Amino acid sequence: MYYLSQADVVWIIAVVILPLLGLVILYNGHVSRRNAVDYAFSSIDVQLKKRWDLIPRLVESVKGYARHEKEVLERVVEARKSAKGASMEERFRYESEVSSELPRILALAESYPELKADKQFMNLQRNLTEVESQIAAARRAYNAAITDYNDGVQMFPSSIVAAMFGFKKREWFQIDSEESGVRDVRL
Repeated sequence: MYYLSQADVVWIIAVVILPLLGLVILYNGHVSRRNAVDYAFSSIDVQLKKRWDLIPRLVESVKGYARHEKEVLERVVEARKSAKGASMEERFRYESEVSSELPRILALAESYPELKADKQFMNLQRNLTEVESQIAAARRAYNAAITDYNDGVQMFPSSIVAAMFGFKKREWFQIDSEESGVRDVRL
């Protein structure tokens, strides 16, 4: 009968158990970061749903005053509809379209003094501005979670574990370059 010496036990721990423990720790780190990304995305989703609920009310409020601005209103409504059933990456593109058109709708108030004075429109505008601010904050949190996740997926040695278990790099929620600059919102 063969008994393991203390040195044999140390070697078994060093060769088998420590690498396995390292694998478990790295894998759990990836899962934790992936869950943080999903949580951050759900925070954006909540804010986008608030905006989706406001947009039809805003469009209806503006329609009565700005019948000839129909094209702008239709683009916002169409982008909103498209975003609802889209994948994550496509959804970011449609949401960017919505974001780029909303300032034009809000600028209509300057062209129509009656609209500018309408209490319902002013309330919707205030709510939309608040939601847009919350979306920006949620987007920053999401992109921070994505950066942390991508670091884990791309940095050695956790990149090996990421490749083994199918963790893939994810994209940031970015706005178009034209949207990030100062815009002319005249119609």
